[in-house]
Amino acid sequence: MAAIGALVKKVWSIRRALVLLCTPLALLPIIISLPPKEGKCLYVILVMAVYWCTEALPLAVTALLPITLFPFLGILPSNKVCPQYFLDTNFLFLSGLIMASAIEEWNLHRRIALKVLMIVGVQPARLILGMMLTTSFLSMWLSNTASTAMMLPIANAILKSLFGEKETSKELNKENEENQASLQQNKLYTVPTELQFLPSTEDKDLMEEKEIAIEVPLDLKKEEEYRAKIWKGFLISIPYSASIGGTATLTGTAPNLILLGQLKSYFPGCDVVNFGSWFVFAFPLMLLFLFLGWIWISFLFGGINLRRCRKKKSEIRADAEARARVVIKEDYQKLGPMKFAEQAVLFFFCLFAILLFSRDPKFITGWASLFRPGFVTDAVTGIAVVTVLFFFPSQRPSYKWWFDLKASHAENAPLLSWRRAQETVPWNIILLLGGGFAMAKGCEESGLSVWIGGHLHPLESVPPAVAVVLTTIVIALFTEFASNTATIIIFLPILAELAIRLKVNPLYLMIPGTIGCSYAFMLPVSTPPNSIAFSSGHLLVKDMARTGLLMNLMGVLLLSLAMNTWAKSIFQLGTFPAWANIHTENITSLLPDVKNVTLSSLNKI
Repeated sequence: MAAIGALVKKVWSIRRALVLLCTPLALLPIIISLPPKEGKCLYVILVMAVYWCTEALPLAVTALLPITLFPFLGILPSNKVCPQYFLDTNFLFLSGLIMASAIEEWNLHRRIALKVLMIVGVQPARLILGMMLTTSFLSMWLSNTASTAMMLPIANAILKSLFGEKETSKELNKENEENQASLQQNKLYTVPTELQFLPSTEDKDLMEEKEIAIEVPLDLKKEEEYRAKIWKGFLISIPYSASIGGTATLTGTAPNLILLGQLKSYFPGCDVVNFGSWFVFAFPLMLLFLFLGWIWISFLFGGINLRRCRKKKSEIRADAEARARVVIKEDYQKLGPMKFAEQAVLFFFCLFAILLFSRDPKFITGWASLFRPGFVTDAVTGIAVVTVLFFFPSQRPSYKWWFDLKASHAENAPLLSWRRAQETVPWNIILLLGGGFAMAKGCEESGLSVWIGGHLHPLESVPPAVAVVLTTIVIALFTEFASNTATIIIFLPILAELAIRLKVNPLYLMIPGTIGCSYAFMLPVSTPPNSIAFSSGHLLVKDMARTGLLMNLMGVLLLSLAMNTWAKSIFQLGTFPAWANIHTENITSLLPDVKNVTLSSLNKI
């Protein structure tokens, strides 16, 4: 096994070296065949896209390439490229990450999760619903990966309490040994089931290939199948709900913030997308998708079964549910009473959300109208709130301290230390955001976005509603194999130009494309949450593919429904906006020159 592992590492190293060296050479003809500046910018974008998709370089390192390549190739000077890495949008994202660090520091997320599970109950379908609601809520504020990593141990503890009956586990382990032995004789690989993770007093040698003639009751077999399906349903619901929940807020996932940043770059006059307006649009969509996803997962994995509803619950299952209820209650009681620090973090978290939502929600006048227009943004609000976390005391201050000369002068620790923030904030994602903004700036300044727009004539006859569905399907499929962030960075400039060609509001295509990036449910490699759940050993690829296919389809249809109903009034999608008109005038003034240059370069070839 060690030799095979070493060989795999060598092959991977050779493959990565080939991608790093061959990609720039293979794409060199693009510079020759296209107009000079547009060709060079497209060359850089394609090199970055290949590196992102293959992960030949770390994602954050690839995002830094515009800092060197744009100035060297004469696309943009460094004083225009470097500021893109710390725009207003990056600081909004940073404020969300710092708030998430404070929540994790004081275990507030675990308290919320256990409390929700105590409320929803311990029946399998209800527990799956509780897991999905909790994970999605946490994912709105924490990263999708952190939410999944936090919820999986809780799910495992509950499942072991549900399926930890000692008398039945011995009998079921015997059948497992038969299955393992027969599969090993046929040289087939099996993913371990949950029963192998349960405590057992008798450890059998699974490598022995001998027949065991034991008759297992039919009811016991059915019970085992039911347990295995429920276990899979629990585990698969957590990463899916994390991906869905991240779409509900602007700070929930990186693609949402990339949309905001690229809107400011392409359409500086667009001010309809902010934290409040996005939440009003995306939160109902998230709830609807979660509800339908819960029904599908519960139906597929046995959480909802109409036949079982008519039958009386078995004593074994009732016993298991009682144990699960005790486990959840004990875990919650271990947290103890709510500390002052937890209360303070909860207060600042609520303040953070309320101030961001009410700054300029569009459907009513926000508190930002009290200040000079354009000065107070979501980033200003977020950073103002999280700054308090670094000096607000983590223990309740005593007023007697001022009058007691003998009182301790020890410094009271703040809610969050900078060292802790440094350790927990994923700085690589901030660089990745900056790389996307730098790429968008390069497309705009070089004229590449105009050149792309000039080659989208065949798509002008496509109805806008059809374009939304096709766009979401293509991006949802692409993001199954590539990073969500890299996918949206590549596709947003194309969607912006396509919308202008179709004479529709650019948001009508850019918003579905952005949310579609998060709808990656079919493969373990699609998202980090999927990989974490798959690494538990209980899920097969076919489980995720079968469940994720319908989840993807539901996501596309619900997104299309949202864009053609309530999103129209929130983002004024029914009209072609004035801020897009300005961009159109720039394009039409440049298009004749672009066409002439393109034709002349083609004639030379």
